[in-house]
This record gives sequence, structure tokens and C-alpha cells, in this order.
Amino acid sequence: MLFGLLCFVLQLSSRREATRELSWPQFEQNLRTLFPELGTIPHADTLYRLLRDLGEDVTQIEQAHVALVTQLIRKKKFRRYLINHCYPVAIDGSRKLSSAELWSEALLEQRLPLAQGETEPRYQYYADVLEASLCFANGMVIPLLSEFLDDREGDGERDKQDCELRAFQRLTQRIKATFPRLPILLLLDGLSANGPAMQRAHEYHWQFMIVLKDDVLSSVWSEYRALAPHSRNNLHGQHWGERTQHFCWVNDIRYEFGANGRQHLSVHVVTCTEQWQTLDAHGEIVTQQSRHAWLSSRPLRPENVHERCNLAARYRWGIEAGFLVEKHHGYHDEHGFARHWDALRGDHYLMRLAHLLNTLARFAAALAPTFRELGVRGFIHLVRQSLSGPWFDLQELAWRVMQPLVLRLL
Repeated sequence: MLFGLLCFVLQLSSRREATRELSWPQFEQNLRTLFPELGTIPHADTLYRLLRDLGEDVTQIEQAHVALVTQLIRKKKFRRYLINHCYPVAIDGSRKLSSAELWSEALLEQRLPLAQGETEPRYQYYADVLEASLCFANGMVIPLLSEFLDDREGDGERDKQDCELRAFQRLTQRIKATFPRLPILLLLDGLSANGPAMQRAHEYHWQFMIVLKDDVLSSVWSEYRALAPHSRNNLHGQHWGERTQHFCWVNDIRYEFGANGRQHLSVHVVTCTEQWQTLDAHGEIVTQQSRHAWLSSRPLRPENVHERCNLAARYRWGIEAGFLVEKHHGYHDEHGFARHWDALRGDHYLMRLAHLLNTLARFAAALAPTFRELGVRGFIHLVRQSLSGPWFDLQELAWRVMQPLVLRLL
């Protein structure tokens, strides 16, 4: 497990590279000084066989991940970043990999359009995962839990595959079971602007901020457009950075859903129109403009609209930026280190844990100056080069390993 974790912490691109890099004699000696319990460096194929044979027990890797996050929460490491005394948790889906071969029954499938001259249908098989991450306004994104979409979890009687809505219900249930008393503010994209998602948040006593697109919840939009011109007290203007913002909101809109509208919730809609100036390709100043809209679980007021919209809802992008980093900036998430469902999940859990550790290092006060100087990839390269050479005083290193660890975040 330590070998697998180091593969992703050090951002090695494949099992072959991991075996080559981590088996250098000097590298192995330095690792044993840092981790005395490490006997020998295994082959990457050994890790694959271990993850494959663990079956459902592979989820214990994620339990270790959750235990670390729980410890950080109990030590109040994130207290200064809370929104309305809540932990902002973003949930979003990501495609991990796709394949022309059905190598697991858990893979979802998609029928491809017929090319010219083709008569037989072709299918693409893929693995999607729904992720939950803590997204703070300082840019720190803490991976939390992962829920794989599994074709075996679909509705076989109606020939329906697993989907994000089903996975959302499973993932939120796991979050509630793992953090039963944690105050949570859900940050969701426009696909979650629906009754079941909001009802689940209401049942768990969670707050939410959900992106509201123009082409969804027509009844809510109609109510907002009818009431907004008469809500003169529900306006707020401000300067945020280089942007001039104008907020308008309508509270207590009744939203009905379910069969014949038997269920209903009270939601609150806020829109933000903002302008800022920038330079175009010819060096001339031009004015840019954008508009955003969100559903809020709590009524909006001039005192809280900035915090809920700018410091919470807008930072939902952090989870998408995390996907980009995991896929294209060192973690090789789309590589697919194994073509076995349990081994694939095990590698994913190790990758997310490694991403967490690297994020904590990046925002650690002691290491932040070095990260600013070298960048994230440069810092990790420095660590790899340092571990591969005879630069350490082994006695001092062994002494430092035995000292209590202190983590101070920016």
C-alpha cells in the first residue's frame, strides 16, 4: 500500500515507471529510513495482484483516507475556511476512462453512431465516478469520498444503467453515515437542480447552493421573474476584486415536484450580474460581463449574499480543477493502471489519498514558499530527485521522523 501511495504522491506515470524508479538502491535506502516498517520494495504487478484479490475490502483504503480527513476536522485545521459555520462540500461526476472492450460487468456502455458503411452497432464502455471534495475559498480542495457508477446498480427490470442521480443518493448517504454531525453546505452543479437532490439535503439538515440554469425549473424561474421587479429591498451591489457585482434575489419560492406535485420545498433564488475590464488582443480596454444564478437553501440577505455566492457557490469550480489536475497534471487518472474493477478502484483510492497529501503539503505554511518558487510539479520533482540521491544525513533524518508532526495550514 505504501508503494502504491508513493507512486501517486511522486506522480509516476505507469506501473513500469514505478517499478524502475522506486527500486533504485539509494532510493530504497532513503525510503527505509523514512519508513522503518518498509522491508523491501515490491514490484508494481504485486500491488496490482493485491488490489485485485482484495475484492470489496479494497474500500478500506478509502476508510484510511476518511480517517485522516476526520482527524484534520477534529483538530479544527479547516475552521477558518468555513462558510456560515459549514464545511463546503462539492459533488460532481468525472469520467475516469473509456474502452472499446467490455472487461468488467460494472462498466457502463454507450452506443456509438454508425459510421459510413457500417451496419453492426458499436459500443463504447466507460467508468464514471461521482466525487465529493471539500472546496474552500482559499483554493484548497480536499478529496473526500468517491462513488463509482456501477452497471450492476442499475434498474435491470427497466433496462436502465446506473446514473449520477442514483450515485448521488448512495454518496450522500455515505457522507451522512461517515460524518453524522458535520454541518455541510453542498455545492452542486446544474444537473442537481432537482427535487430529490434538494430533498436529500433537507432530510440530512444540510445547506446547499446549486447552479440554476436558464432552461430548468421553469416554475421557479417564472416566480422569480414575476417577483424580482417588486423586491426592491432584495438588492445588493459591491466591488469584489476587479469586478462590479449586482445581486438580486427572491426568497421563499414554492417548488413542487414528484408525482402530481405532491412534494414541495421552499427555495431561494439569487442572480449575480458582474462587469470587469480587460485587455483584448489589440491591447484595448474592453468591458466583460457575466451572469450567474443559484438556488439557496437559506434565505438571502445583504449580510450573507457575498459569503454564500462568492465564497461558497463560485468555488465549486475547485472540484472541476481537481479533476483536471488528476487527469492531466501528474496523477494520470485516465491512464487506467489496471483492467480489473477492484484493482481499478484500489488505484483510484490511492490516487485520491495521494492528491490529499500533496494538497496538504502545498498549503502547509512551512512548504508554501518552496511551492511558490518551484510550482507543484517542480516541488514533486525535487522530492523525487532528493530521494534518489545520497544527500541525507541518515541519523538526522531518522531523528526527525521520530519527532511529533505539526501541520499549520495557510
